[in-house]
Amino acid sequence: MFSLFKKFKDGLTKTVAAIASKTHGLFGGRKIDAASLEELEEALYTADFGVETTTEILEQIKAAYKQDKELRGQQAAAIGVAVLQRVLAGAEGVLPPPTDKPVVIAMIGVNGSGKTTTTAKLAHKLKADGQTVIVAACDTFRAAAVEQLQSWATRLDLEIVASHTGADSAAVAFDAWQAAKSRGHDWLIVDTAGRLHTKSNLMDELAKIRRVLQKHDANAPQHRWLVVDGSLGSNSIEQARVFHQSFGLTGLVVTKLDGTSRGGAIVGIYRQLRIPIYFIGLGEQPDDLQPFSIENYSKAVFGLD
Repeated sequence: MFSLFKKFKDGLTKTVAAIASKTHGLFGGRKIDAASLEELEEALYTADFGVETTTEILEQIKAAYKQDKELRGQQAAAIGVAVLQRVLAGAEGVLPPPTDKPVVIAMIGVNGSGKTTTTAKLAHKLKADGQTVIVAACDTFRAAAVEQLQSWATRLDLEIVASHTGADSAAVAFDAWQAAKSRGHDWLIVDTAGRLHTKSNLMDELAKIRRVLQKHDANAPQHRWLVVDGSLGSNSIEQARVFHQSFGLTGLVVTKLDGTSRGGAIVGIYRQLRIPIYFIGLGEQPDDLQPFSIENYSKAVFGLD
């Protein structure tokens, strides 16, 4: 458990550092005062927690300060953690064991979100947990996307079904499902083409993949996850909303949190969309894709152990 928390704390270092620099070490034990409350407000906005969450945290701390003028930063941090845990209640996505195999996870998102890399890391994680997985290289639009997933598959010893750039992505998905079914595999992870949510032709292609998979299994893809670049902060909310309207998202994966000081955006994304967060990306290594933990995340961003 401690090692998992350490991954969260290390992965969110830039967000923690940004809050600490704005609050001048408030959570290290300073007494709360009017100036430190202003510092905290600025820090929470800078970390992209948004108006609603920032307001709730500050109101709770101010109420506690009104009762106890000796209130210190560590106590304020604990209040912040409690608020985050309440706001994020229900946010942890949990993958049930596969039953009607293969269970299909469609990875969706724009180019640059880390979708293809996350596909490989997720397959690696499921395999490490003793489950059987095939990945489908259905991003046949972006130059070198197929090769990128093939490279990851070689590195991590993953089974992959792929064609060439420009191939029919739905046909690749069709073949991959057949391969997963014939081999009795638990999971099929489909890396779809990176697309802007405003590009209707690519959204249509995504719908085609879904129709083809449903010829095999009326419930496929059982999971439709949007991979969101965490460094975009609250700007990713509208993107997620449009994908949700057109494809019915069932989950989120938030990547690149290790490279941004805006780690609070994950709260706004969940608050607006109420879509569970299954995994977060905390680094470049395969094991840096971690299941989202409300407790680990909320304690890490406030610098608590």
